[in-house]
Amino acid sequence: MIQNYDNSTISNMTYPDLSELGEIAMHIPELNIPRVVIIGGGFAGINLAKNLINKGMQIVMLDRYNYHTFQPLLYQVATAGLEAGAIAGPLRKLFSEKDNFFFRLAMVEKVNPEKSTIDTSIGSLRYDYLVIANGAKTNYFGNEKMAKLVFPMKQLPQALDLRSHILQNFEKATLVKDYEEKQSLMDYVIVGGGPTGVELAGALGELKLHVLPTDYPELDFRQMDIHLVEGSDRLLNGMSKESGDKALEYLKKFSVDVWLDVRVEDYDGREVTLTNGRKFVSRTVIWAAGITGNLIQGLSPECITRGNRILTDDYNKVVGHENVFAIGDISFVKTELNPNGHPQVAQVAIQQGKNLAKNLMSISKKPANLKPFKYKDLGSMATIGRNKAVVDLPGWKFQGFFAWLVWLLIHLLAIVGFKNKMSILVSWLWDYFTYDKSTRLIIRPFFREKMDNMSDSYFKKP
Repeated sequence: MIQNYDNSTISNMTYPDLSELGEIAMHIPELNIPRVVIIGGGFAGINLAKNLINKGMQIVMLDRYNYHTFQPLLYQVATAGLEAGAIAGPLRKLFSEKDNFFFRLAMVEKVNPEKSTIDTSIGSLRYDYLVIANGAKTNYFGNEKMAKLVFPMKQLPQALDLRSHILQNFEKATLVKDYEEKQSLMDYVIVGGGPTGVELAGALGELKLHVLPTDYPELDFRQMDIHLVEGSDRLLNGMSKESGDKALEYLKKFSVDVWLDVRVEDYDGREVTLTNGRKFVSRTVIWAAGITGNLIQGLSPECITRGNRILTDDYNKVVGHENVFAIGDISFVKTELNPNGHPQVAQVAIQQGKNLAKNLMSISKKPANLKPFKYKDLGSMATIGRNKAVVDLPGWKFQGFFAWLVWLLIHLLAIVGFKNKMSILVSWLWDYFTYDKSTRLIIRPFFREKMDNMSDSYFKKP
């Protein structure tokens, strides 16, 4: 998805200033068919494009990365369980040999609804239909100091940074004699008790028990503490209470300290202070506490609603704009039956992409026979280490080993590309039978200074 830089490490990515050349710079041909411009190659964007391909439309997809990321498995990249390439699919390859599909690596700077154009880092582009599907970014709830010191988990570069940081810290810990300094390198604080936070805590717990003691025999891993901080009174608030309670039980088996009904009040890069007065010393705070919409400039203020999401009607058309649509995490479909919008999860994005494709084809043919978007909840799940998972399906909730197998199967099927599916399957089988995560490589060392130089705005050129 198109995201904020949000502490990623692609500060050297540059875009030539071709704005004066307009569409010539993009080499997008003018055809006598409707042009659909899609901003974002996430779940929403790729499902929309797949269902519009070869349907008599020109599809132009823009993204700041040239790949689609399977975000539910980012935590496994961060904890050395999977290689980065296993959860990413090149966008050009996904749509190779498809007529009238064009991908451009670009940053979208502004939407001009009155002209039906967008301004990007490589020029301007006209559209007949614009679909904003650029997702969400990490929400720090206004704490700019925290944003520069913690590790978010929304992008692949961020997961790789975290992996390098974790491994570098253990290398440093072998050289440190001071007890408190060694603790700061070995202890972890995860903020947010949703699926990402719970899965990260479980993965770190597995590393602590089965992997790291073999790699670093000189360290005493009984001293490694993992803290999970959640502001509400239970874990996995988007799931059933049974699942939240079971997740808590599983995390305790990994010796994870779970702190409920408290929040992180302050963090200076070394000391973490909670709202209950408790303090921890840690060089690694992982932020999984929430997201906010990745807004693009130029839209009318009345269509921006809570969480920086774009308000749309039942058909995902942006309020106040005739030929502009929003789908996925950035979209807020408000109806009488759905006053709080849909959850910001992959299934909503996938279903909205498919539904909007049908509606755009109907609009282009006239008379339009539009179908309102109706979300079908297929359930939710989270894994907490090997053989441990929780699954909520409509009318059926279960936990344990069978839930873990279901989690594995669903995620494996959802991965883009046969090669990636096989790579992940082999990695999971190897990890399961050997207790060995084979990607513990510091390929590109992480330095905190890189985070301080990142752009805070998606709209600014780096």
